[in-house]
Amino acid sequence: MRAGMVAPAVVPVPKVPRSRQARVRRATLHAFLIVMAIGWLVPIGGAIYSSLRPYEETSEKGFISLPDTLTLQNYRDAWNQGEMSHHYWVTALIVIPSVLITLLFASFVAFGVSRFTWRFNLALLLLFTAGNLLPPQVLAQPLFQMYKRIPLPGFLSDTGYLLGSTVGLIIVHVAFQAGFCTFVLSNYMKTLPDEIGEAAKIDGAGVLRQFFQIILPLCKPALAALATLEFTWVFNDFFWAVLLENQGADRPITSSLANLGGQFFTNDNLVAAGSMLVAFPTLVVYLLLQRQFIGGLTLGSSKG
Repeated sequence: MRAGMVAPAVVPVPKVPRSRQARVRRATLHAFLIVMAIGWLVPIGGAIYSSLRPYEETSEKGFISLPDTLTLQNYRDAWNQGEMSHHYWVTALIVIPSVLITLLFASFVAFGVSRFTWRFNLALLLLFTAGNLLPPQVLAQPLFQMYKRIPLPGFLSDTGYLLGSTVGLIIVHVAFQAGFCTFVLSNYMKTLPDEIGEAAKIDGAGVLRQFFQIILPLCKPALAALATLEFTWVFNDFFWAVLLENQGADRPITSSLANLGGQFFTNDNLVAAGSMLVAFPTLVVYLLLQRQFIGGLTLGSSKG
């Protein structure tokens, strides 16, 4: 500024008051979210409340009544009667390989269709994504017949076939979940700058080195969000476990709830306690990865 010149006065810009219409929309949105949250939490709270009460008290006084006794006996009975420890182990043998193989396989496909330009990359992505459009019930019968005829080594299956084996369940979960994961990861990889791959090529990095040392570490938020979703979906599966596992002892944790009900009588308080035990691992995984999960709701939304 030249000497002798007077600096112009800075006039503060008045804050524009929020319109009444915007406040009404915001209040309506908050009211809707509160109602929806209460609607989801009431059944869960009711199940927890029921699981802590003896069945005799609930049958005598009704479900909506003040408790005389709160006890953890239903949880102990559900753990023993449902053979929860065994089913947790069987579930781990199914869920952990399914999630890891799905994410690795989907990462390979997403890397190929998003970071390289070739003739059939879009067609391959559509092929994987189209598999999610078919409901599992449509493929149940042909898949069941196919599993009855595909042999498997004895150390992998007690029946000698894919039917009734843990390997068969893992293959089904990988096949049905890979399409969604490929779609999400491909959209996320498209948001990564192309200059990263070009710089890696100049430094002499091959395709595998680019994937494992550059692209895959950058996809940690997407992989964490997908791991949370995939763990929940595979863990909660009941349809494929009942269809493809012949013996109840080899089925995952969700099927153990069937052991808590009798033929002519069902202790609803006991089933509620068993349901809480079944839901506990998914709740722990969500709490540990909730930041990545919430951030993953908008993965790849800015490009592609």
